[in-house]
Amino acid sequence: MRRAVCPGSFDPLHNGHVEIIARAASLFDEVIVAVSTNYSKKYRFSEEERVAIVEETVGGLRGVSAIPMGQGLLADFCKEQGAEAIVKGLRSTVDYAYEIPMATMNRHLTGVETVFLQADTRFTHLSSSLLKEVQSLGGDVNEYFPRAVIKRLSKKSS
Repeated sequence: MRRAVCPGSFDPLHNGHVEIIARAASLFDEVIVAVSTNYSKKYRFSEEERVAIVEETVGGLRGVSAIPMGQGLLADFCKEQGAEAIVKGLRSTVDYAYEIPMATMNRHLTGVETVFLQADTRFTHLSSSLLKEVQSLGGDVNEYFPRAVIKRLSKKSS
C-alpha cells in the first residue's frame, strides 16, 4: 500500500488545497491530510475545526483521512504513519524555492520523498492568508472555499 501525507495548517482549507488532495488520492492508495499547528500563529479555526473541515470536504475521497500532525518534525510524522511520500502543491517558482530545502532535509532525516504537484491555474493566486485578508475587508471569496468553510465562516461573522 502506497501512503502519502499532505501537510498544512489549512486555515482555512481552500479549493486549491482540495484540488491537490484529490490529485494525491489518485496517485496513492492512502492520503493522510496532516493538519499542523504553529503555536506562534493566530488561527481563525481551531485544530479540531480544521480537521473537521478537511474530513467533511474530502472524506468522501477513497483512501483520504485527516488527523492532527501534533508537534515535531514532518519527516518523523511520516515515518510514524508509514508514509513514503509527502505531497506538496506548488503555485509558482517561489513555492518551489521555499520547498526544496525542506524536501531535501526530510529525505535526509528519514528517507521520505516529496512529490510536487503543480497547482491548477485556477488556484495559483490563492493562499489562505490572502483569502482571510480579503474576506475580513468585506470581499466575497466564497467561490474559493468548500461549503464546510463557508458554513463556518458565516457562523463566526454572525
